Amino acid sequence: MNELFKTPFGFNTEININLNYRTMNKAIKLLSLVLFGLIFTAAVNYIATEWTIDKAHSNINFEVRHFFTPVDGTFHDYTATVNFDPANLEESMIDVEIMVNSIDTKNERRNGHLRTADFFDAEKYPSITFKSSKIESKGDNKFVAHGDLTIKDVTKKIEMPFTLLGVMDHPRGGKVAGITSEFVIDRNAYGVGTGDFVSDAVIGKEVTATLNLELNSK
Repeated sequence: MNELFKTPFGFNTEININLNYRTMNKAIKLLSLVLFGLIFTAAVNYIATEWTIDKAHSNINFEVRHFFTPVDGTFHDYTATVNFDPANLEESMIDVEIMVNSIDTKNERRNGHLRTADFFDAEKYPSITFKSSKIESKGDNKFVAHGDLTIKDVTKKIEMPFTLLGVMDHPRGGKVAGITSEFVIDRNAYGVGTGDFVSDAVIGKEVTATLNLELNSK
């Protein structure tokens, strides 16, 4: 067999073939390592920052008209999953769950009434949820989270505009960021108000929701 690899000058080319094979094998391994490194780096950079809410410095509020006067309220109990990076909106998301029983309008009688079937029916529908499907930039640190808002048994697609107030190093480590959002919903579209309370003569149908969240990177 070796005769087949001899040149007219008598040199055996089997050595050269083996050397070329080893060189090619090393090149393939090196290329594989480089590609793996690039893919790994891209994957690391592709993951949006995960944030936790500092509830001591955050709030979820709302405002609705009673006759002519705005009445405000808040929800004390809520959770949120926030993965957000302005440079990586494809992997960013905001999901919020609000516990209806935590509603507070500074009037216990009114709070109790809002929890009943006349309005939120908290016993049957204990939470309000927003789940984003995508986030887009509007420039100048302004964004819009598109997603599904569910109140009682009604789910509707909404746009939740929000502003990134800033990001900085936290004195205790990690990062701290702030976002604020304000948008309007029609309470009747979600069945929040039945019977006499559907009418907007006494209670306005438009409810302004405001979210102010202080976030800490995990």
